[in-house]
Amino acid sequence: MSTNGNNPLYALLEQGQSVWLDSIQRKQIESGELKRLIETMALRGETSNPSIFQKAIVGSRDYDADIQALDAQGASTDAIYEKLATDDVRAACDVFRSVYDESNGGDGFVSIEVSPRLAHDTQGTIAEAKRLWETVNRPNLMVKIPGTKEGVPAIEQSLYDGLNINITLLFAVQAYEEVAWAYLHALEKRAAEGKPVDRIASVASFFVSRIDTLADKLLGDAAKTETNPQRYEELKDLQGKLAIANAQIAYEKFNEIFSSERWLALQAMNARVQRPLWASTSTKNPSYRDVMYVETLIGPHTINTLPLETIKAFAEHGIVARTVDADFSAAHAIVKRFEAAGFSLDKVTQQVLDEGVVKFDEAFNQLLAGIEKKRNEMTKAR
Repeated sequence: MSTNGNNPLYALLEQGQSVWLDSIQRKQIESGELKRLIETMALRGETSNPSIFQKAIVGSRDYDADIQALDAQGASTDAIYEKLATDDVRAACDVFRSVYDESNGGDGFVSIEVSPRLAHDTQGTIAEAKRLWETVNRPNLMVKIPGTKEGVPAIEQSLYDGLNINITLLFAVQAYEEVAWAYLHALEKRAAEGKPVDRIASVASFFVSRIDTLADKLLGDAAKTETNPQRYEELKDLQGKLAIANAQIAYEKFNEIFSSERWLALQAMNARVQRPLWASTSTKNPSYRDVMYVETLIGPHTINTLPLETIKAFAEHGIVARTVDADFSAAHAIVKRFEAAGFSLDKVTQQVLDEGVVKFDEAFNQLLAGIEKKRNEMTKAR
């Protein structure tokens, strides 16, 4: 794709939305492929997580030489993982540095996640976020911290300490509001002490498709035993709509918070908006349009983090229009219909949050087990 108006990814930029790559691979960085994607697919940043590193490290031979060398030095499996991950993220930060500089620090970020084992450990999260920040040592790094109950104070402290933070695993609008206000509070504390607030960046990663995965199952299961034709049609019609409505309502809250008096006072000091980042936006249901969660959430001050497959699909046939704030009342109506049908959005968001924490923890354990297996195989081969 060329960098002209024929590529819808460039039209997203004109709408105020950045696309970040939801993947990281050493081969992609070293071969120049990542640089090419920045130049031809309007990429503005990159995110990683334990699942992504599991696929990259365990699913390829790209890291074997480093694993062998670190093993020979007596490094623990955890230390080997952290060295591989921080090296990749630092290298990716360097590739995105031109984007960061050209946007005056507004974009070009690469994210690394604190250990999922710390999802409910405030002090442990604060310490690890600081260590990762210092290890990678790049101004365009973002450290990912989950928006759990214990994560919120760690997020606020880390922002106050001057770290760029990507808040992950947000599903509920209320959870989004908490981390947005935590961002303002951290900047207000810095400002009150005469510390600068103009270079701190943060995004709030609000997860989308997983809401539909669970809600559609609940709706579908109810429809299977429904004998009332009208209710049956309502249950079927609600499928594939709740996740988008939930994200659009979060964006409505974003508008409210970032036009408040408290925010305007920080904006006067050149503070940056904490942008909503739409995560989990590849389409899981094959009967849905493959770019559905991109086309419905386009608007100013937003990011969509996508796997390469979805980026390419959007470049080919994505339709660009400002949609995220087109009809908030319609979004609220979807949620009301879901609740009226006998379901609870709060229960859905809590379940997917709990599952999300467990999934990342499982992926992390599988990643470490995979590295351990490689170590053992190399030891035997010597």
